[in-house]
Amino acid sequence: MLFNRMESGRASISDAVYLEVITGLHGTTMPNILAAACLAMVGAITTYETGDMVTAALTAAGVLVAIVRLFEVFAFRRRLARAPQLGRAEAVRWERCYVAGTVVTALILGLFAARSIVLGDALCSVMAIGIGFGFGAGVVARLALRPVAALLDLAAIAAPAAIVTFMQPDLRHVGLGLLILMYVVASFEMVRLSFNASISQITLKRQFEQLSRIDPMTGVSNRSVLATDLPAMLAAGMVAVHTLDLDRFKEANDRFGHPVGDALLRQVAGRLRAIAAAEDLVVRMGGDEFVLVQRATADAEEMARRIVQSISAPYDVDGQMIELGVSVGVAVAPHDGRTAEALLSRSDKALYQAKQSRGGYVLARELRMADKTDASNQPVAEGLAA
Repeated sequence: MLFNRMESGRASISDAVYLEVITGLHGTTMPNILAAACLAMVGAITTYETGDMVTAALTAAGVLVAIVRLFEVFAFRRRLARAPQLGRAEAVRWERCYVAGTVVTALILGLFAARSIVLGDALCSVMAIGIGFGFGAGVVARLALRPVAALLDLAAIAAPAAIVTFMQPDLRHVGLGLLILMYVVASFEMVRLSFNASISQITLKRQFEQLSRIDPMTGVSNRSVLATDLPAMLAAGMVAVHTLDLDRFKEANDRFGHPVGDALLRQVAGRLRAIAAAEDLVVRMGGDEFVLVQRATADAEEMARRIVQSISAPYDVDGQMIELGVSVGVAVAPHDGRTAEALLSRSDKALYQAKQSRGGYVLARELRMADKTDASNQPVAEGLAA
């Protein structure tokens, strides 16, 4: 089948690539505005010259559909700016709305061109067919990643005009009909080629973006991810930030060598991934420092205990049994901070206190309570001293 390759390519693209495609469809309103403006101009001229009310009705219908499509584009953009993030199932519904609008527009343009041919005004026919061909060129450019929609559009534009021309007995109309059909075939071939090239480019771009977010040593996220993902996680709800620093890692690295040290870091990352839930974020900050961002904050202290227990268990690296310790600082939003910077700063302070205590975990709220106690006791102490 002609569509097998393209449809299998469509189904196999990732959700992220698919969402980028749908966002791209709604990325501009200019083609829609220009098509409506051209249709209104040519329709007004044709109606004035011929007095044909069918042309007037098609012109009005085309402008009305263009207005509805503009509202659909703006509604999609507003939805994209709201939480939660747009999912694939919802994106499919937006795509169907967009495709329905563009197919109706193409059909109106096709009927408009066919009607102009029936009226027999040569200049009006040239203008009407020109609008259809221009819209078809836009379809090739915009809908290459939606090949079935592109074919529906091209067929809707060409079929009415082609049928009308083939119904005329003279050679000129038959030749015009054949040119229209050849235009459709050539356009769809361009859609097929553009589809294959564009999917490959988008997928490759996404792969490079993903690689830029991964720490090559451990396979977990790198610190650049915190700048983008942590604010988004905060906007979606409460989070707990666990900042980790390995104890005795430097001694193990110096004693057994860097390859063993690298293997230890990979095992630590693996244990953190095993502890973390699917929606949590594990980040290697560099060296022997990690961050685990936890979405479910109700058990933040329990998560800290599990981290200490898991990371402190012995490691087997090439037959060498190695023991490490870990210090953890925990900050929970919104009590310990409402921004990514505040949470990271307070979890760092809690981590420093944990290291001073030679391992284990410290909650940032405990430091806040201690600071409040010191502040409330300070004036009394000064009074006694006086």
